[in-house]
Amino acid sequence: MVLVRGAAIALIASGLMLGGCGGIPGFGGGARPASTAQAGIGVNAFLWRATLDTLSFMPLASADPWGGVVNYDWYTDPQTPNERFKATVFILDTRLRADALNVTVTKEVRDGTGGWVGAPVAAQTETDLENAILTKARQLNLQNAR
Repeated sequence: MVLVRGAAIALIASGLMLGGCGGIPGFGGGARPASTAQAGIGVNAFLWRATLDTLSFMPLASADPWGGVVNYDWYTDPQTPNERFKATVFILDTRLRADALNVTVTKEVRDGTGGWVGAPVAAQTETDLENAILTKARQLNLQNAR
């Protein structure tokens, strides 16, 4: 037990030391050039950050920065408590391109018994979310270029 605890402490300490000097992507080290920031994840960093920023109002279920999949859990707008949405964003490329992004949205509404049933999502909803993410990614890219 003491050996396991000692190994865990050593592992945490080494991670903190490497993180402080920027040795582990995502830990410490301050701002990095765009080329270095790209090396830490398997997808476009600007699309990744823009996805998280744009859909930050929804609860995050899971995020895979190497596979480029971000799953959001059910979100209910207080103005419309009888409908809820969840979304999945697929980032498909390391380049900042419109075809490198795919958003899917699922909608449910309450039925007469109070249960949730699937409902169609407006055709423009997914496109609007993709456009919002792309716009934010372009803004982040421009900010990074300065």
